[in-house]
Amino acid sequence: MFQLAAPAFAEIEIKKSRFLGQLYPLHNRAEARQRLAQIRAAHPGAVHVCWALICAGDSGLDDDGEPSGTAARPMYNVLVHKEITNVLAVVVRYWGGTKLGAGGLTRAYGQAISETCKLAQLIAVELMHTLTISIDFSDESAVRRLLDKYEAQVLHIDYSDRARLQFRLKEKHCAAILNELAGLLKGNISISDHIGTAPPQ
Repeated sequence: MFQLAAPAFAEIEIKKSRFLGQLYPLHNRAEARQRLAQIRAAHPGAVHVCWALICAGDSGLDDDGEPSGTAARPMYNVLVHKEITNVLAVVVRYWGGTKLGAGGLTRAYGQAISETCKLAQLIAVELMHTLTISIDFSDESAVRRLLDKYEAQVLHIDYSDRARLQFRLKEKHCAAILNELAGLLKGNISISDHIGTAPPQ
């Protein structure tokens, strides 16, 4: 999986219609709305500003008036194929006077983002898990040693009836640490988790 190091841009022309492909690194829909407002303001003469957003738990698609499924979906498919996340893909279209048909539009929007991806600088990212565990107070020191072993980052600790530790670690370590925790604590543990992404250290 990858994310952008910086925005990337490319332009293609098909039957005199211009398709301006743009990729932006971001992490939520609020950032996407702000970016789209800036793009629309910068291109008042464009007939369509289509977009696809992929980020953890907050993705979206918009054909912006193009026939359904002919713009945002092919853009989204390119991003999925390239394994790019935390990204807003935008294609600004300037009308060239010739209708391209559904197939032509699908190819054009997909190609615009594909060409932009070729110019993008990508950074590898790893899936991360944020886990919250509830344990007996007497087990905390042993659990902390285990967290250190797997380079887990402790995010929060809460002491009430039991010790609750929230920590984050790389997905590749998740199965192993859960297995060791279960053995160490003989099942006397409750666990919840959340999946996200993070750049490599």
